[in-house]
Amino acid sequence: MSRPTAVDLVVVGLGYVGLPLARSATAAGLSVVGLDRSRQVVDGLNSGRSHVDDVTDAEVRTMLDQGFEAVNSAEAIAGGDAVVVCVPTPLTGHGSPDLGAVHAAVDDIAAHLAPGTLVILESTTYPGTTDEVVRPRLEAGGLRAGRDFHLAFSPERIDPGNPRFGLENTPKVVGGITEDCTKAARALYERFVGSVVAAKGTREAEMAKLLENTYRHVNIALVNEMSMFCREIGVDLWDAIRCAASKPFGFAPFYPGPGVGGHCIPIDPNYLSYKVRSLGIPFRFVELAQEINQRMPVHVVNRAADVLNDQGKAVRGSRILLLGVTYKPDISDQRESPALAVAEQLSARGAELAYFDPRVPVWTVGGCPVERVEDYLAAAESADLTVLLQPHREIDLVLLADRARLLFDTRGKSADHPRVVKL
Repeated sequence: MSRPTAVDLVVVGLGYVGLPLARSATAAGLSVVGLDRSRQVVDGLNSGRSHVDDVTDAEVRTMLDQGFEAVNSAEAIAGGDAVVVCVPTPLTGHGSPDLGAVHAAVDDIAAHLAPGTLVILESTTYPGTTDEVVRPRLEAGGLRAGRDFHLAFSPERIDPGNPRFGLENTPKVVGGITEDCTKAARALYERFVGSVVAAKGTREAEMAKLLENTYRHVNIALVNEMSMFCREIGVDLWDAIRCAASKPFGFAPFYPGPGVGGHCIPIDPNYLSYKVRSLGIPFRFVELAQEINQRMPVHVVNRAADVLNDQGKAVRGSRILLLGVTYKPDISDQRESPALAVAEQLSARGAELAYFDPRVPVWTVGGCPVERVEDYLAAAESADLTVLLQPHREIDLVLLADRARLLFDTRGKSADHPRVVKL
């Protein structure tokens, strides 16, 4: 299963997963080509500009110096010893898996597949996708997985904005169609990842990713639901979590918030639910968690209305400042951010909205631009209510508590203060 190769690795999809993968592989000495359908992304990278939070412009320029090239022609696949697919897997409008980008990528690979190629899917999906969806498309030309080419799944574990764990020091799970496929995938990742964990097969590797994020999803829903009643019974939930987290075993802390965002937590459990429902089995636990987390933005707006009402004000006509509109702190990614749902609800109730986010220069709600403030402290002094949605590092929480006319902290990051109300 060997053949002459022109490049060690072709990365298909140069987003928040694919670009860091290409960076790490290039830095380890592999020859890497990045394939993306977006001409804007390709041109930007080849000009030394990054579009991903975790990869700087300087790192892209270093990649280019090391031989990396971005292309938008699938012909590049023919020269790759290994091809890793890192394309998005969102949901359809009906909440079912949208594998359109995976199908397109796999069809491109199938058109240029040569004996000896290692193909790895990293895009999050339901168990069985690699074997039942990817494999038949790749084998349509006559080559057979495990005999003529290697096929494996390795779930991405990128955590945007995480300063401690990146691709190189986060263990990589791999599972192949055959044992030799697993060995081939493992050998590739061991060239630039510190630890590689072999799964029994592709289904186990696929399930590992969904298990990780469903675990987070369910536990976040638990504390979100607790936050809804703890205020009514006079309990500071954040302090209760702090105390519970002192136990050195049997407990992992999770924290309430205005909702969940990003690609993983709001999306991935739906892939698992889809697979379970296809078997005719209800998946009540995950579906309940989804219901709880999806209603958190409405809960935040209701709480904001209560806070204003306590001051003798209505939401309608009040100036409300939203701080942080991305889905997590210290990144620019807005995918599935609960800030949008919060803003839509407040706007529908007649609030006058403004926002501050150092990473989001323009923000629209319902097709209308929202006023962006430059001085968040001055804006908080004049706003009827300031709502902290994401505690970006640029936001000084101590000064904010001192200067805000009224602060509603949905993240529990502020110290106790007479003008601070927590979720």
